Amino acid sequence: MFRIYDKINNNEVYIIAEMSANHGGSLENALEIVRLAAKAGADCIKIQTYTADSLTIDCDNEYFKIKGGLWDGYKLYDLYNEANTPYDWQPIIKEECEKCGIDFLSTPFDNDAVDFLENMGVEAYKIASFELVDIPLIEYAASKGKTMIISTGMGSLEEIQEAVDACKRVGNENIILLKCCSEYPAPWEDMHLGNIPDMASRFNLPIGLSDHSEGSLGAVVGVTLGACVVEKHIKLDDVESADSKFSMTIDGFTQMVRDVKNAKMIARGPDYELTEGEKASQVFRRSIFAVNDIKAGDCFTKKNIGIIRPGYGLPPHCIDMLIDKKSSRDIPRGVPIVKNDLVN
Repeated sequence: MFRIYDKINNNEVYIIAEMSANHGGSLENALEIVRLAAKAGADCIKIQTYTADSLTIDCDNEYFKIKGGLWDGYKLYDLYNEANTPYDWQPIIKEECEKCGIDFLSTPFDNDAVDFLENMGVEAYKIASFELVDIPLIEYAASKGKTMIISTGMGSLEEIQEAVDACKRVGNENIILLKCCSEYPAPWEDMHLGNIPDMASRFNLPIGLSDHSEGSLGAVVGVTLGACVVEKHIKLDDVESADSKFSMTIDGFTQMVRDVKNAKMIARGPDYELTEGEKASQVFRRSIFAVNDIKAGDCFTKKNIGIIRPGYGLPPHCIDMLIDKKSSRDIPRGVPIVKNDLVN
């Protein structure tokens, strides 16, 4: 049972560990990532279901060569050939997820990939930011009736709305949007995580974060702004891949999971009830004490009473009520003034 809505409805953060190309061409690496991610606290492992031929064509002209950035000089076809997760591995990876007690999720990139994943019995689909504008693909995946998790990197408000409408057109209302900056790695100044609460208001849907930035800070800020899902690329320490340069180590991911859970806890509210610790600290507030010896029948004055710590006496707002009133008893210096100390 895919547990994303259980987490969201329980006001918890659902954490997706994105494997992507970080298996480095080894099934055993892929299975090790599953095991380590589960141990680190991931709720889900995500992979990608595509072939180079399902994404592009094998063509050498300039349109198909990457210029600048992490993959500078790559031909698209060669990059996707290197980075894909073989289809025959994917049921094995899903089975390992089930053994480890975490969910399995994949991103399909064409209708054949959707059909393949349907035959595997998947319970949700992830749509990548670059496919946000592929409305026919979104409609086809959404028509299967499964939860749709849609990254919105590079998306205008109109394009995001079109993707949402595509799901709803085929009767699928189970939509979660992920704020995303499609830069690898994403610089903090470009992340605009203030969009998260705005997206929640505009689209009336759960909003998460697909985070390509370095470290845990982006995820922590996203959660405090209302993100209910965090997706992060993870890698093994000693495996290089097309995605490893912007991916998080398992140790880093473990720390991020702790940071995200703590951030969620810290950001709770509004709640103005005193905690048990605060109740215990009330004794250190200021209150009214005798600051000089007072005899029975003496008047209280600003010279013999004062507002000081600790908090065993009358509260400070009572000071004016006491001035020029008579004391009902002898009160030594350093004794709190209480209600019964007033004559009558």
